[in-house]
Amino acid sequence: MENKIYTNALLDFYGTLLTEKQRRICDYYFNEDYSLQEIAEIEQISRSAVHDVVRRARNEMEAYEEKMSLYKNYRKRMKLYQKIKAFGIKEINDLTDQCIDTETNEGENYE
Repeated sequence: MENKIYTNALLDFYGTLLTEKQRRICDYYFNEDYSLQEIAEIEQISRSAVHDVVRRARNEMEAYEEKMSLYKNYRKRMKLYQKIKAFGIKEINDLTDQCIDTETNEGENYE
């Protein structure tokens, strides 16, 4: 299960760097939880072709993460935000919440 969560996170961070077909197939497989056979039928390709696309896309995203560390750094920041919030000072907690919101694309209104 942890591997799937990790791969979904990589897809969030690096999915736009994949081809449209890779992104679509990975979305079916990792987000929609379709089987390889179901995806093969939708895409009208073989089951092994789907498997190859998923494997290649995962390898590409892992290579991107190894070079750029976007997910690793995101997790570090989120842990630090939680430590800051533990101080319990309202003004700091409010600002920390705004930081967390920007990390999760919910805080686009803060400027």
